[in-house]
Amino acid sequence: MDPVNDVENPEADATPADNGGADNGGADNGEADKRAVGNTRLTHLRHDGTAQMVDVSNKAQSTREATATATVRSTAEVLSLLGGGELPKGDALAVARIAGIMAAKKTPDLIPLCHPLPIAKVTIDFELDTDAVTIFATVKTRGVTGVEMEALTAATVAALSVYDMIKAVDKHAVLTDIKVLAKSGGKSGDWTL
Repeated sequence: MDPVNDVENPEADATPADNGGADNGGADNGEADKRAVGNTRLTHLRHDGTAQMVDVSNKAQSTREATATATVRSTAEVLSLLGGGELPKGDALAVARIAGIMAAKKTPDLIPLCHPLPIAKVTIDFELDTDAVTIFATVKTRGVTGVEMEALTAATVAALSVYDMIKAVDKHAVLTDIKVLAKSGGKSGDWTL
């Protein structure tokens, strides 16, 4: 057995909250303990510390859904142009919606250890305020692993697309608050932020 490439991992299919072993983003205020769900190691790492794609072959299929969000902060003037489809580059929200849908389908091409999934549905919605637009991306599948990464990717790329469309009139726009809001399906059940 090659110790670098063939390390046995009997816990490889144990994914905390069906999120593929995502870490807590460096939280050091006790949040990590709340989010760990009883698992003390990242499932994308083998015992020797090298990366692996988690084995989900023994997991049951179920309908799974996740919603993620991202926010683009800008000025009231720019948000008014955005809402009215009057930006110099055109209807930014229509472009961002398509970009988000395309991004959800390309997630395993962008995030190395994500599983390719049969995406059943993607919706991208927008909430405009006076100083920000919030993007909500919901992704649904029937499969053996969750779609949190697809929802996060969709929300983020839609936000990047909004930024690209408004940067000519606001070079100081900020992308912020990218997070999963809710997930359902799978062994761990439903979860809401």
